[in-house]
Amino acid sequence: MTGQIKGLLFDKDGTLLDFDATWGQWAAGFFEDLAQGDAGLSARMADAARFDAATRTFHPDSPVIADTADMVIDLLLPFVPHWERQALLEYGNEKAAQAELVTPCALPELFDRFDAMGLPLGIATNDAESSAQAHMRKLGVETRFARILGFDSGFGGKPAPEMLLAFSDHCGIAPSEVAMVGDSTHDLHAGRNAGMICVGVLTGPARRAELEPHADVVLDSIADIPHWLAAR
Repeated sequence: MTGQIKGLLFDKDGTLLDFDATWGQWAAGFFEDLAQGDAGLSARMADAARFDAATRTFHPDSPVIADTADMVIDLLLPFVPHWERQALLEYGNEKAAQAELVTPCALPELFDRFDAMGLPLGIATNDAESSAQAHMRKLGVETRFARILGFDSGFGGKPAPEMLLAFSDHCGIAPSEVAMVGDSTHDLHAGRNAGMICVGVLTGPARRAELEPHADVVLDSIADIPHWLAAR
């Protein structure tokens, strides 16, 4: 893990947002909404998504954690056959944009520190680009990013590296000078595939032991990045 870091690229859910605190409450309501009062149907959708409705948490192997938004819709579609796929995808994106967002720390203050270091910031998420933009706009930080990239931005999803390389190309930074920060092995595999420095964080369902074999460092949250950068 050598070399100067000149840019920071973040996953969104579980990294910039605390995963269960944000999406646990939202998912319970979304499944109930789609089920239209059918508790059994809501429970079956939760089971398929590997979601514990009682604790409102996702199991670490839930496909919702790392798969793209359209893959999650494909998972739910058999339970609601009266929905057309595109309509359900758009409805899911609309509802996701309305989620109550919980961040691991105060993002504006953290980003001020990155700005002072001259570090361009980006997002690489398997969510839709429009949803990621809406979430960052809701948090008041959309304009702080050089690029916000989703699975539908034209570069594919993680763990393939193209989305990450689009950020480094846009910023004119070598991939080896970018730190990819994420909460899942998908994020870290994408970072490794792109030749970037890989930083794991523990604000998603994955635990330290799962992330450490794939990361250059594992931090408690993005709040620890300035200290880590200074220590390097």
